[in-house]
Amino acid sequence: MDYQADAIDRVIKNAIQVMEDSKYQMFEILETSRDELVSLNQELKQVLKETTETLEKVDQLELNYRRSRIRLTEVSRDFVRYKEEDIKQAYEKATQLQLDLMIYREKEMYLKARRDELQKRVRSVENSVERAESIGSQMGVVLEYLSGELGQVSRIIESAKNRQVIGLKIILAQEEERKRIAREIHDGPAQLLANLVLRTEIVERMLVKQEFKMVQDEIVDLKGQVRSSLEEMRKVIFNLRPMALDDLGLIPTLRKYVHDFEEKSKIRMLFETRGKEHRLSSAMEAAIYRLVQEALTNAAKHAYPTYVLVELTYQAQMVKIVVQDNGLGFKVELLEQKSKDHFGLIGMRERVELLEGRMEIESAENQGTKIIIHIPTNVEKRKE
Repeated sequence: MDYQADAIDRVIKNAIQVMEDSKYQMFEILETSRDELVSLNQELKQVLKETTETLEKVDQLELNYRRSRIRLTEVSRDFVRYKEEDIKQAYEKATQLQLDLMIYREKEMYLKARRDELQKRVRSVENSVERAESIGSQMGVVLEYLSGELGQVSRIIESAKNRQVIGLKIILAQEEERKRIAREIHDGPAQLLANLVLRTEIVERMLVKQEFKMVQDEIVDLKGQVRSSLEEMRKVIFNLRPMALDDLGLIPTLRKYVHDFEEKSKIRMLFETRGKEHRLSSAMEAAIYRLVQEALTNAAKHAYPTYVLVELTYQAQMVKIVVQDNGLGFKVELLEQKSKDHFGLIGMRERVELLEGRMEIESAENQGTKIIIHIPTNVEKRKE
């Protein structure tokens, strides 16, 4: 036992040293990224300022150019009042204004392109800073664990091994969920809101030019985009925690989700229930909902089916879930190799095991897939 403790001590010390070195390198990367972010934001601020000034200059030049054209037409028609020198000056002024307008329009296009490029780089560096901070935080937690008292290592290994594994899985699941939510917000509401900002700038310019008819049309379009943004936000909120799950229960919420999934994926869906429906605990209903959600997402992403059946059966002390599709299928034995294409199914199996249930998978290449899950509903009543 003493030899094992010494060996564990050496391993922990080596791991701590590696983690300390990596943490210092991560800190350098983080500081470099922060400096770059500050520099990019300053440059972006300057470009935005120049863009605004250039837009105002273009508007003024357009107005002056239109006036100069009117003046040139007026001078060219009236040979009695104006001399040849007046015509020449009017022509040269109009030509110069046209040249200036072309130059500033080119500058406007360049500044807008530069602004868009800088905004993309800022978002990219912000993501890098966020990832570096997250990794640094995780490394700090690991170092804290590794730096604990060595005399407790054996006891921790023997008595809390399963608890640590479960805890890590929960943390990983939380991180994956946060990434998914961040992607949904970035790709949906954030993009729509960014577009709204640009459209309001256009409306503002139209108001300055008193093009009220175009402003009215633009506002109608903006109203539609605001509605789309609101709908996207509601979808994100629903995915976080469907409120209908608490208000209406599992079956109505699943029925709505399956219906929405059918409309979104264009896959024909069939949802059936068997047995006497009854309410389960909030945590149990949420777990079953997530399992069905994950199964349908995996099917659409990897199996490319045209038809999916979801069947929920209530038994005395058990809930049986069946999700069957007519998609591509796969070799079930590949699950044991933990291929990246099957991480979703592996995660589902781990969730089912945490609920003290069991999951069976029947599949073959080009013969579809059938997932059968049995979850005991009396688990929460047992004493741990």
